Amino acid sequence: MKKLMMICALLFSVITYANAQQGGGRGGMMMKPEDRVKQLDEKLKLSDEQKTKLTTVFTEQADAMKKMREEAQGGDRDAMREKMQKFRTDGDLKVNAVLTEDQKKLYKTWQDEQRAEMQKRMQERGGNN
Repeated sequence: MKKLMMICALLFSVITYANAQQGGGRGGMMMKPEDRVKQLDEKLKLSDEQKTKLTTVFTEQADAMKKMREEAQGGDRDAMREKMQKFRTDGDLKVNAVLTEDQKKLYKTWQDEQRAEMQKRMQERGGNN
């Protein structure tokens, strides 16, 4: 299970990085922290306190991600991949720390759906080349 999560985190990280390099669907930028909170609120029905905490978590993540991308320019891809895996795992732990048990289950289900959709899109892109 741990290996599967690491593979998924790695896959997500690589896709996110590649998407940003290509200009991505969001102008090459990650989703804004406020938009991420809004998206989670729609799925998980967050309290105001949870929204505030998650906005802080996502803002810190966005800042750290920007810094990591800047440091990675022309650098070691394997080292970057390893950093990204840890970054994703730490981020998920921080998000889960804010959620209730029921919300954690919904969040996990939603993440699994997002990963499945991403893999489907990747397969479709690969088939068009």
